[in-house]
Amino acid sequence: MIKPVWIIDDDRSIRWVLEKALAREQIEFVSFASADDAMAELANNLPQMVISDIRMPGSSGLDLLQKLRVDHPDLPVIIMTAYSDLESAVSSFQGGAFEYLPKPFDVNHAVELIRRALEQSKRQNTKTEDAQASPDILGHAPAMQEVFRAIGRLAQSNATVLINGESGTGKELVAQALHRHSARSSKPFVAINTAAIPKDLLESVLFGHERGAFTGATTTRHGRFEQAEGGTLFLDEIGDMPAELQTRLLRVLSDGNFYRVGGHQPIKANVRIIAATHQNLDDRVRQGLFREDLFHRLNVIRLRLPPLRERREDIPLLAKYFLQKSARELGAEQKILSENALSYLATQDIPGNVRQLENLCHWLTVMTPTQQVEIADLPSEWREAQTALPSTQDWRTALAQQVTLALQRNDQNILEMLTKQFESTVIIQALQHTGGRRIEAATLIGMGRNTLTRKIQELGLGEE
Repeated sequence: MIKPVWIIDDDRSIRWVLEKALAREQIEFVSFASADDAMAELANNLPQMVISDIRMPGSSGLDLLQKLRVDHPDLPVIIMTAYSDLESAVSSFQGGAFEYLPKPFDVNHAVELIRRALEQSKRQNTKTEDAQASPDILGHAPAMQEVFRAIGRLAQSNATVLINGESGTGKELVAQALHRHSARSSKPFVAINTAAIPKDLLESVLFGHERGAFTGATTTRHGRFEQAEGGTLFLDEIGDMPAELQTRLLRVLSDGNFYRVGGHQPIKANVRIIAATHQNLDDRVRQGLFREDLFHRLNVIRLRLPPLRERREDIPLLAKYFLQKSARELGAEQKILSENALSYLATQDIPGNVRQLENLCHWLTVMTPTQQVEIADLPSEWREAQTALPSTQDWRTALAQQVTLALQRNDQNILEMLTKQFESTVIIQALQHTGGRRIEAATLIGMGRNTLTRKIQELGLGEE
């Protein structure tokens, strides 16, 4: 159902003009003669956007705006105002209203503003839906697009999925996305890290136990399989599962039944299994550490998550997101990474992957005194790599990252911009090396002194 535009004005003629204009444009609308009437309706319905007068009997348009800013901050509001109100109105709502419309207004201009506000509302709704659909799963890199496509293809499937990826690549987030987009989304998503639970307890945690099954079992306990009934069970670090538990899991996957510890009645398991590991299960099977038959049961669909070093172009996007998230959670000022800091991070391997980058952004939010973060503001363990002389490959990687950033910003004349930066760097370093002696610097660089002087002037590096 398409949400309407709300028209709020105590002047019937203004309402009539706007109603006719919106009807002509086939835009749904609802009219109110007062802000109080509109605020009463908010409890039952929400508009797509609002166009409201300031001065009305009862609550003013600014009162309505203030309420909307608190309860529905993404809802665009256009404020109508007489010329005599304009200055006070602008100062009152410039931080909250989408736009203001001075009276008397041109109807076509009013419709144009309304259309712009509707477009913004649609974009905000899309962003909200996307954020709810895949929180924290971000990426433009081709490898991540493959992951997104796989999630889409597997959405309506009940097939068992095995997720491979290094620590910190987001395996549980992908499992949650697979569950959220499946037909089981209304049922529980239950996650368990099989490597984090002592071997003696893992069986009971997974399958539950009957009262009296062992010392201390004073009540019957439901295990993770029963808790996930109808939904999805995520088994993280499956490669570390003890051999005897592998056998029990295989039985569940084979015939769909399991027994509680100490139990004698089979229980039907209606769950979808998603398993994950950072290990190479093929190798563990060859080494006799993982059952081959269980491996084949789990390996129906295999999904590989790329490490950050294989999608460096996503590091700026992820860093910005995590800095925003940390600032929101901590109620702190949002930090901004400088271009140099972003380029530097993009050259790092980041063995802890997305989790390590998120932890860094949290640290920066707390510890960096200034809003803009430079390389020098990074923790010492992140800066150590900078002391080593970069290889040719590192230099090219950094250049590739600069090009990627420029393309993402939709910069123009990228080659000219980077060429100037390159020439400036070479000239400055050469002059520092020669103590400012231009003839010697020009010889080392491989250009004439006059050319060097012209370059210095063109690049704004100093006065002749």
